[in-house]
Amino acid sequence: MFRTHFSATPNPLAAALSALLPGLGQAVQGQPATAGVYFGTTLILIILAMVTGHLAGSGAEVFMFMLIVLPWWAIQSYDAYLSLSPHMARLGRTWHKVWTRAHDVRYLGALFLLSALMDLYIILKQPDYALSVFCTKPDGSLGVLVKAQSPTIHTFIGVGFLHLRRWSLLLYLAYASFGLINAVANFACFGYGRVRTVFLISLMAFTAYVLWRRDCFLPSEPHPRQA
Repeated sequence: MFRTHFSATPNPLAAALSALLPGLGQAVQGQPATAGVYFGTTLILIILAMVTGHLAGSGAEVFMFMLIVLPWWAIQSYDAYLSLSPHMARLGRTWHKVWTRAHDVRYLGALFLLSALMDLYIILKQPDYALSVFCTKPDGSLGVLVKAQSPTIHTFIGVGFLHLRRWSLLLYLAYASFGLINAVANFACFGYGRVRTVFLISLMAFTAYVLWRRDCFLPSEPHPRQA
C-alpha cells in the first residue's frame, strides 16, 4: 500500500519519477487514482499520435507528439513536483501555475532549441540538401548560408523564449513572416505538397498562439521593482 503524502513543498523526486513514467510520481505520493488517470491519458495520447502517423505520415505523428503528448507529459510531471492536493482538481491548479508563470512559452522555447539541433543534424548528414527559398534552391556558399540561418535563428528564438525576452518575440514574428511569404511563394511555384501544407497550417496556428501569449514576454531590461 502506498502511504498518502501531500505537501506544499515541491517534490523533485516525484517529478523525476513522473518524467520517467507518467503517474509514477503521483503513485509514490499515495495517489493511485490520480496516477492511473495520468498514465491512461498519456497512453491514449501516444496511441492517437501513432494512429495519426499511420494515416497522415511520420511528420504528422512527430508534430502531434511534440505539441500534444510531450506537453501533457511535462505538465503531469510538474504536477507531481508541486504536490498540491489529493484531488483531481489539482490538475487545474497545476495548469494555472503553468499559465501564469508562462511555462508553456518556455516549452515552445525548448522546442525551438530541439528544432535547431534537428536542423543542424540534417545539414551535417545531408550536405547536398538544398532549401527552397522563393522558388529557388541556392547552392554553393549561398546555399550553406541559407541552410545555416535556420538552426541559428531557432537557437536565438529558443533562448529568448526560455527567458521570456521581448526581443525574441519580435525576432520570431519577423522569422514567421518570412516563412509564411516563402511558403506561399513555393506553393505558387511547386504546387500542393503535404509537407508544405502541414508547415503552412502549423506556422499559422503556432504564430496565433504566440501572439495570444505576447503579454508573457518581458522587456530586455526589467523595470525596477516598486516598493
